[in-house]
Amino acid sequence: NFSGDQVRFTARGFSVPGDHAGQTSNGLRWPYGPVALITPFNFPLEIPALQLMGALFMGNKPLVHVDRKVSIVIEQLLRLLHHCGMPLTDVDLIHGDGRVVNELLLRAKPRSTLFTGSQRVAEKLALDLQGKVFLEDAGYDWKVLGPDVAELDYVAWQADQDAYACSGQKCSAQSLLLMHRNWRKAGLLEQLKARASTRQLSDLTIGPVLTWTTKAMLDHMNKLLQLPGAQLLWGGQPLQGHSIPDCYGAIQPTAVFVPLEAMREPEALQLVTTEVFGPFQVITEFDDGQLQSVLDVLEGMSHHLTAAVVSNDLPFLQKVLANTVNGTTYAGIRARTTGAPQNHWFGPAGDPRGAGIGTPEAIRLVWSCHREIIHDFGPCTATSELKQS
Repeated sequence: NFSGDQVRFTARGFSVPGDHAGQTSNGLRWPYGPVALITPFNFPLEIPALQLMGALFMGNKPLVHVDRKVSIVIEQLLRLLHHCGMPLTDVDLIHGDGRVVNELLLRAKPRSTLFTGSQRVAEKLALDLQGKVFLEDAGYDWKVLGPDVAELDYVAWQADQDAYACSGQKCSAQSLLLMHRNWRKAGLLEQLKARASTRQLSDLTIGPVLTWTTKAMLDHMNKLLQLPGAQLLWGGQPLQGHSIPDCYGAIQPTAVFVPLEAMREPEALQLVTTEVFGPFQVITEFDDGQLQSVLDVLEGMSHHLTAAVVSNDLPFLQKVLANTVNGTTYAGIRARTTGAPQNHWFGPAGDPRGAGIGTPEAIRLVWSCHREIIHDFGPCTATSELKQS
């Protein structure tokens, strides 16, 4: 994607003729200079590599920190880049605890910091760094299934993948599934339960959760089950026959049904939309007269990363897409919440701090700022023709 002069074209600017002879305005994409890049454990190569190269393409000097559980990966990438000719001084890498990195950022004062990770840390960094941040935080992502049931087997397969692949540890994982009642009648829940039951440790279709303990996930499930009409659809038990340490999580793929009406109270909606970074989702259903209630739930969320509208019903699609704001939204019967950010924009919307990844537009947004240079070479107007004001 960025071979040859494609890097140079990424920094393309523009010019505008002035309002008198000798004047031209030039709009440039300008590097920040000293920047920082902080990424999580779940994609130890893809996310830091894409963002690091974007920062370098635009002429910045990045300080890189990847979650210490997997930071050896980015170190090896840097050694590969050094072997291929990148100057040793182009990138700084720090291993270590997040608190140490936080203190380093406070002292170094980078002009911009890209953070990918949890909502809690993102908001702390935004305050600590006085808003000089780009954020790709929070992965509470929703999927709406429209009234037109089609391709049931495929939709069930994709929904299972979106919720439980990588044990749900993707920022784009499907956390809330809102299905039209027609999908329940067609047998979607039975298909999803059957697919979830086949996931097992032996083939790593389910595995350890690195940021939530088993107890924390099951405690959250039990809180959801206290909501009026809530019920456990499947899962809800710890995995058995393993040696995963207690500091990590290990539960069966789990789904809790919560009626749409129960989400109307702000406290209930906050509980339902708490991101569990593991194999866990909430499912609800609606009928033709409840679409506005669905939209109210979707726009009641604080973060808007990925979403999916599974439907080929154009009026339905237009209604949902026009009243939501998620930055990466898949639409159509093949819609998913998880996707590869190599071939399209990936990032949140609805927040001026929202970051993108992978595409030229994302690189320009995150790793450069706009600078205008106005050349004004003359000729100068005779002073006898000028007046004071």
